[in-house]
Amino acid sequence: MGGGNHSVVSEIVLVGLTSSLEMQLVLFLIFSVFYVTSILGNLLIVLTVTSDSHLRSPMYFLLANLSFIDMWVSSITAPKMISDLFKERKVISFQGCIAQMFFVHVIGGTEMVLLIAMAFDRYVAICRPLHYLLIMNFRTCISLLVAAWTIGIIHSLIQILFVVNLPFCGPNKVDSFYCDLPRFIRLACTDTYRLELVVTANSGFISLGTFFILITSYIFILVTVWQHSSGDLSKALSTLSAHIAVVVLFFGPCIFVYSWPFPTVPVDKFLTIFDVVITPFLNPAIYSLRNKEMKVAMRRIFRDFKELFLAISSLQYNIALQ
Repeated sequence: MGGGNHSVVSEIVLVGLTSSLEMQLVLFLIFSVFYVTSILGNLLIVLTVTSDSHLRSPMYFLLANLSFIDMWVSSITAPKMISDLFKERKVISFQGCIAQMFFVHVIGGTEMVLLIAMAFDRYVAICRPLHYLLIMNFRTCISLLVAAWTIGIIHSLIQILFVVNLPFCGPNKVDSFYCDLPRFIRLACTDTYRLELVVTANSGFISLGTFFILITSYIFILVTVWQHSSGDLSKALSTLSAHIAVVVLFFGPCIFVYSWPFPTVPVDKFLTIFDVVITPFLNPAIYSLRNKEMKVAMRRIFRDFKELFLAISSLQYNIALQ
């Protein structure tokens, strides 16, 4: 697989999701609404946490970073996917394809580790409440965030460094709406069996490992709540069931694509839609907007913006009168 990059392919043709004009219109409307809503929702959470002094806790620090990452999760692939829906020929440059794969795996790997950090935060808050502020201090939060980004970057680099040295000399059509490793590697003009195993071990391990860690942490939390107060179990189960639903939607496509040698069935590209469109939309609703403190803080933000807008309008009116 070595020997330098002898690629003659300058662009990658994306097959997309559908060729039906009616379905293209429906998908355009649905994806546009989901994308704009997820960007605005996650941006609102970031602004609320950073501007409200009442939300200076480790949980909200991690939530703000999750929202920041979710804005990138959808922005890496969704805008091009939406703009390509009505294009007869959907293409992306070879370098752009490599860059897209790199950032998809950086952001994806970072979010997986960040979800573990958030589960750890909830575990400490519920199972070790007296030691919460001691364990989840500012240094711990920064260390968890640095670890998440470091693991995400290393996870992506390990795979991309192998891919850029593959020879691509002929086929350039990918049956997907964005560039990702499984289908892209199959375009190489060489035997990629060992590289497929590397990618499966790398992405498959981090996907499956993170999924089982999260599910295990939720089980520990539920057991602890049940042991201390069975009356609070239904409330905890209601909250964690929503979290588990998001985790399943996020990790399901990843596990399906990466945990065994690359599937050839077309359903995987439709499952990936959950990761790039649906999950960034659900995360703010599940993790943040159901939180009472977050909703109160957002009301304060809207009230402050309203007062600022009225003050500016009044000033402009007085200036006009003069």
